[in-house]
Amino acid sequence: MKSKIFQIFLTIFFIMIFFIFYKGLKNPNIYVPKNSLEKDIPSFKAKIFDNNTLVTSEEIFKRDKFYLMNIWASWCLPCREEHPFLMELHSNKNLEIIGLNYKDKKKNAYKFLKELNNPYEIIILDKDGTLAIEWGAYGVPESFLIQNQKIIKKIIGPLNKDLFTEIKRLIK
Repeated sequence: MKSKIFQIFLTIFFIMIFFIFYKGLKNPNIYVPKNSLEKDIPSFKAKIFDNNTLVTSEEIFKRDKFYLMNIWASWCLPCREEHPFLMELHSNKNLEIIGLNYKDKKKNAYKFLKELNNPYEIIILDKDGTLAIEWGAYGVPESFLIQNQKIIKKIIGPLNKDLFTEIKRLIK
C-alpha cells in the first residue's frame, strides 16, 4: 500500500515538474523595457567626428523636423545590415540622420563610411560609451526617432524592412 501511494505521489510530482518546465519553455522571458513616448532627449555636449568641434544637443536638434539618432560602430555586424536602410532614409527631406559613433576607432569608422557611404548629417563621437548610456541604449545598433526634441520611437537592434516602413510612415 505504501509503495502504491509513493508511486502515485512520485508520478504526480514528475507531472507537475514537467508542466512547470513546459510552461517555462513557452515563455522566453525576453525583457524589453517599455518606452514612454514623448520622452525628452538628453542634454549633452560632445565632439563632432570630423573635426572634434564641441557641439550641444540643442544645436543639433534645433529644427522642427524629424531626426533619427543612430548609434553605430564599424565593428558592429548588424550595423552593416541596417546601413542600406539608413542610406535610403537619408534621401528623405523630412528626416536628418545623426550618427553616434560608439566605442570605435576613427580610422575604422572612416573606412566603414568610405566603403558603405555616409548617411549621417552629423556624426558625434562616443569613445567611452557614456553618451549611449545617457540615451538609454543597450548596445549597437540602436536608433531613436525624434521630433521637437522628444523621442517618439526607440528602436533596439538593427533597422529592418518593417521598421523602415514604419519610420517612413511616421515622418510623412
